[in-house]
Amino acid sequence: MDYNSFYQKSINAPEGFWQEQSNAIEWFQKPKNILSKNTDDYYHWFQDGKTNLSYLCIDKHIKDGYGEQNAIIYDSPVTDTKKFITFNELHQEVSKLAGGLQSLGLKKGDTCLIYMPMIPQAIYAMLACARLGVIHSVVFGGFAPHELAIRIDDCKPKAVITASHGIEIKRIIPYKPFVDQAMEESSFKPQNVILYNRDNAPLSVVKSYDIDYSELVKKSNPVEPVELNSTHPSYILYTSGTTGTPKGIIRDTGGYATALKFSMKYVYGVEEGERYWGASDVGWVVGHSYIVYAPLINRNTTILFEGKPIKTPDASTFWRVISEHQVSVMLTAPTAIRAIKKEDPHGDFIKKYDLSSLKYQFLAGERCDAATLKWTQDQLKVPVIDHWWQTESGWPMLANMAGVELLPIKSGSAGKPVCGYDIQVLDENGSPAAANTEGYIAVKLPLPPGTLLDIWENTQRFKKGYLERFPGYYFSGDGGYKDEDGYVFITGRVDDIINVAGHRLSTAEMEEIVSSHADVAECAVFGIHCDLKGQQPLGLVVLKTNHVHSMKDIQNQIVQNVRQEIGAVASFKNVLIVQRLPKTRSGKTLRKLLRNIADEHEYKIPSTIDDVLIIDEIKSVYQTHFIGIHNQNKLIN
Repeated sequence: MDYNSFYQKSINAPEGFWQEQSNAIEWFQKPKNILSKNTDDYYHWFQDGKTNLSYLCIDKHIKDGYGEQNAIIYDSPVTDTKKFITFNELHQEVSKLAGGLQSLGLKKGDTCLIYMPMIPQAIYAMLACARLGVIHSVVFGGFAPHELAIRIDDCKPKAVITASHGIEIKRIIPYKPFVDQAMEESSFKPQNVILYNRDNAPLSVVKSYDIDYSELVKKSNPVEPVELNSTHPSYILYTSGTTGTPKGIIRDTGGYATALKFSMKYVYGVEEGERYWGASDVGWVVGHSYIVYAPLINRNTTILFEGKPIKTPDASTFWRVISEHQVSVMLTAPTAIRAIKKEDPHGDFIKKYDLSSLKYQFLAGERCDAATLKWTQDQLKVPVIDHWWQTESGWPMLANMAGVELLPIKSGSAGKPVCGYDIQVLDENGSPAAANTEGYIAVKLPLPPGTLLDIWENTQRFKKGYLERFPGYYFSGDGGYKDEDGYVFITGRVDDIINVAGHRLSTAEMEEIVSSHADVAECAVFGIHCDLKGQQPLGLVVLKTNHVHSMKDIQNQIVQNVRQEIGAVASFKNVLIVQRLPKTRSGKTLRKLLRNIADEHEYKIPSTIDDVLIIDEIKSVYQTHFIGIHNQNKLIN
């Protein structure tokens, strides 16, 4: 298939294109109203259609004769557990849990908060909610009680589904005590906490609102999926907001199912029945879309992995899972690959496994630097495809569409626009920017199916954040450019563009140069205040375990490399060596936080941070190198 003609069809005749794609899923009532516009000049898909995500993920495949196919492979190196769950078994667990939720009074339109580790019961809970039309909000396991309370107050769940604890490297996360604290702190009080006890051991404290998960399922009758309007909200997924208050992104039902089915075939190149692995967490959009809903809708066996890319037990664990479970396509973050590369720079672990089942390795979640891309290509010897999307989009916006036509891969680019996304690079005035000219990444409306419906109970914030900056477009918040061949390069969030003595410079471009140094495992470059030039770049670098050069030589070489590639105009003079970078649990480096600490501005440590202790380490490094305090924040050159 030819990418250009396929893509243009989706842009020039979107209603016909997506009506055709909607035929790939099963509807209780087929939609006739394909695209409709609401009073806010925003669009909805398949408004009069009726379907159900839980039905599409489970019942349809059983009806088609695939009940004994494995739906989920649960692989947990942290507990040394493997479990194979067929569609028939998934149906039993989900339909009975849905019956239990129904017996507690949960019904279509209610909300339910899910706070679970990476165990099968997390997927059961999501699908049970979807079966009833209950709007679920999955919160990443391990979030502090205060952050849970914020989300409880915002989405007002009738019930919370949780587990006794989560297991990470060398520590136990006390989920249930966190929930209890959140219940005390929140203004809104859910009626019940449905508790899955991982150890089947008696609990030290049982609250009046507690319901035993296993007992509830055991005594409940299975229920059939509820027919839902296509525009019925399937879930709320919170993402960080610039105000510090999380934004509850709302996803629909029918448009989401259509887009996910489409993406599995045409973006990821996965055939029905193959095994697919989204190495993420159900608390993030990758987990929602590509651990749970997309693979199961597409009748793929999905891998549910409870572990880390390293130290569970070592940097071989990803390759062991791919080999052992015959994974065809994998999706992970560049951060995970860099962590593996740091521990195993020559790929010695990779050589120990048969990875012949792997067709494609996809990377997403943050910009993939050239060094990481090349290392992964060299080691895996399959197409390594960087692609770009957001919590708001729910599925890829830029990619090399492996199921359509595998185009040449350009390092630094996330590929070309995926079908349905009319992606433009706009200047300050909203006019299209010339080729290779950096601007604002925006998508011409209507967005394709499966993208955000609204922000939960805050339509004004939705309009202000996404629609008002460039009328007629969805504003992504990212900057970038298109080259003469139509490849799009994402350079980072708009505030990652720095102004050095009047020159607008991309910190992402500098990061590309810094990360290319042979001794650098990962890095972050961001702008800090400079009395003379307004801003100047600062680089933080994590070195490989067995780096060759001395730290001083590495710092000098990096400075010279940036000067040679970009020029003196970049004013890149300062490189600090750190042990690690602060990141979100999904792998994104917290550059804004790093900048605020360096400039001694007030800052709020985001709830999504992976390890709060990193902040003290970074502050110590800063204090060692900065001269003075408060407004004197120049570095020793």
